[in-house]
Amino acid sequence: MYKYILAVFSLLCITVAANAQVTDTVPAGQTPDSLSYLNPKQYIIGGVTVSGVKNLDKDALITISKLNKGESITLPGEANARVVKAMYEQNLFDDVQLNITRVNLDTVYLEIAVVERPRLSRLHITGISKGQIEDVQKKLNDKTGKIVNENLLSTTTAIILRHFNEKGYYNATVDIKQRPDPGDENSVILDVAVNRGKKVKIKSVEFDGNQAFTDKKLRKFLKNTRTKKFYNIFGSKKFKEDKYLEDKQTLVEKMQAEGYRDAQVLSDTVTRNDNNTVNVKIKVYEGPKYYFGNITWSGNAKYPTDYLNRILRIKKGDIFSEEELTKRLSGPTPSNDDVSSLYLNDGYLTYNSDPVQTRIYGDTVDLDIRIYEGPQYTINRVLVKGNDVTNDKVVRREIRTKPGQKFNKELLIRSTRELSQLGSFDEQKTEPRPTNINPADGTVDIEYNVVEKPSDQIELSGGFGGGQLVGTLGLSFNNFSLRNIFNLDAYKPLPKGDGQRLSLRGQSSGRLYQNFSFTFSEPWLGGKKPIFFSLSAYTQGSSTGQYYPKSSPYYNKLRINGVGVTLGKRLNWPDNYFQLNYSLNFDHYNLDNYPGYLFSNGTSYNIKLTQELSRNSLDAPIYPTMGSNIKFTVQATPPYSLWNNVNYKIATPAERYKWVEYHKWKFDAQWFQRIYGKLVVMSQARFGFLGSYNSLIESPFERFKLGGDGMQTYQFLQGSEIIGLRGYQNFSIVPVGSNYTANNNPGSSIYNKFTLELRHPVINSQSATIFLLAFAEGGNAFNRFKDYSPFNVKRSVGVGARIFLPIFGLLGLDYGYGFDRIPGIPDANKGQFHFSISQSLSGGFN
Repeated sequence: MYKYILAVFSLLCITVAANAQVTDTVPAGQTPDSLSYLNPKQYIIGGVTVSGVKNLDKDALITISKLNKGESITLPGEANARVVKAMYEQNLFDDVQLNITRVNLDTVYLEIAVVERPRLSRLHITGISKGQIEDVQKKLNDKTGKIVNENLLSTTTAIILRHFNEKGYYNATVDIKQRPDPGDENSVILDVAVNRGKKVKIKSVEFDGNQAFTDKKLRKFLKNTRTKKFYNIFGSKKFKEDKYLEDKQTLVEKMQAEGYRDAQVLSDTVTRNDNNTVNVKIKVYEGPKYYFGNITWSGNAKYPTDYLNRILRIKKGDIFSEEELTKRLSGPTPSNDDVSSLYLNDGYLTYNSDPVQTRIYGDTVDLDIRIYEGPQYTINRVLVKGNDVTNDKVVRREIRTKPGQKFNKELLIRSTRELSQLGSFDEQKTEPRPTNINPADGTVDIEYNVVEKPSDQIELSGGFGGGQLVGTLGLSFNNFSLRNIFNLDAYKPLPKGDGQRLSLRGQSSGRLYQNFSFTFSEPWLGGKKPIFFSLSAYTQGSSTGQYYPKSSPYYNKLRINGVGVTLGKRLNWPDNYFQLNYSLNFDHYNLDNYPGYLFSNGTSYNIKLTQELSRNSLDAPIYPTMGSNIKFTVQATPPYSLWNNVNYKIATPAERYKWVEYHKWKFDAQWFQRIYGKLVVMSQARFGFLGSYNSLIESPFERFKLGGDGMQTYQFLQGSEIIGLRGYQNFSIVPVGSNYTANNNPGSSIYNKFTLELRHPVINSQSATIFLLAFAEGGNAFNRFKDYSPFNVKRSVGVGARIFLPIFGLLGLDYGYGFDRIPGIPDANKGQFHFSISQSLSGGFN
């Protein structure tokens, strides 16, 4: 209203200003009529100018005023008020006047004089922490440079309040004051004082009107509106209005999903208490419970009605649920056995279904499911976009949708999984989509949009073990290109793009201990078939010769060298998730007065052939939510004792262990399942057995050491397999009756281990993945099969966290509590912290 009062006041000023202007500008001898509301006069507009403008377009303002040269205007009159009103409505000015600058007979020249409102130069936010200020300013960056008016002030306040409301600060307040910017006379600084107050928490959630549903069950439907309980690990007790509105809708949907199709929220109240809490009360209407009646199908030409009914798996008399009906018709279902998958896997890309409720009688609902099948589509082209580093051939060979095939939804999903398993792309952003759908000829293009992510990793760490400091440097190049090794232009810092893996790792404490290893792998040997090839080599040494002479009892020396080659092939039976690998390895051991094995002096050779049959159907390599990873491994050496003519009853250790012989059997399995929201359960079972061909010969190598973090730490244990068991010291789980300790444990020939983990992500993005976990596990080690008892295990529970950074790999920290004492090792159990690095990638076992 005040703007219009100003407008009237401006019109009154026009008369005075006009008289003054006319007196000054009208030539001598000419006396115009005095401008007055009692005697208005019509003029022709000779021109319009604008004054006082600094940042705005003058021509645009003249257009807004609708004062056009050559048109007639009555002064004083309503046109004056319209011009001033139109200018004020732009919310750009603090003052607007319409002045007459000159009158020449019946021609008038006008001036629109304005005072621009100041613009925002910056926000000065106080009352909250530096990090919170940065978060708020990110949401207000677009306000800088804009006109400071009521709209800007109100939207700024609303954005800040919404930011803190989302975090549970429902009583937050914002006070904004303006002050001139000393550096710019037409700009102002907004001093924004924020008081976020205390978090508003939910004291109670109650229901009214419910009979079929208990209060407890209805509360479970409110995912984000719940009171804090000890069992509510991941639920929030903060009251957030936007989440509360979502929860009310979810509440109705969940009630309807259980047959109460008329369910609704009649009313709700949120009552604030003085102690920054609220009480929530929701009145619901349940209505009667409904059931499915007769189900008919229309428009189905491809599949008969009986077959569609078997896929739908809904019968007359089942509880009516639109949610379940939609899932069975359109998915997704865990096994992709919904009706839409039936059609989409057979090329019917434009398939659609519309379930129509044709009759409702009593508590029964009859349905007619009307199907549009459309034509079968054939894939015309397969396009790949976003692979700026990885070569096209590496991406395309993992894609299972090929030109000329019928469109297949299952192969589209599988292709997405295979691309994520490469480790070169952000699995959260890999997006396949059909494009250029052409009903005329039944063709469609498939476009895969991928986003490259850093895949190389570096391990740089230091640790204290064996009484000395040990440093480790490891480099893993996971998208290496061997064919460009001599192309200097391809070094960034090494050639990339062919999906090969090159790993270099060194560990040393000086001359006392060194360990260097090299691994190269090619998943598509020859480039045409998925033949896996790997070549590895390592050397490891330890010596106290720098401290003690060879004649000293404290002198010891160890040198282990090894090479290995692996060939593998993907299988199509029993299904195409299977992989079969064969490995041939040669290890050379040279021990000189060295403890920790079944013998301490001599040279030993270990030639082993390994066959591994595996099946990996995990949906993601770093944070799987469904699927399994199963491996069955058999490893064996030649049975030298059958032909080497050595009498092992009287053989010396050097003769007994010169040629190592054994057979080794392992079974490892993991299962992942999403159980609620983002909460995932992982169950794992592991078993290992090291056997011999000759009862007189035990293998000193390839044994199992159980306990601790599972890391291959400073223990010179390349000849043993390290199995973690959190809550216990490293290598402390020894067979009952043995005199082993964690320091002199040569390993056991049998072990088993069981693990159950609950996992929940904190961050799951391209730049980082962080998840928390709680675990319970148990395991034990045995030396003889007659002592083996699978459920006689050392038990532990605990919590932990995993952080995946592309450059460093997976970092882990666990705290475990072991319940069972280890005879002879009093400090082996109870509370133990465990740190791990670069473990458990791609569904690895720990």
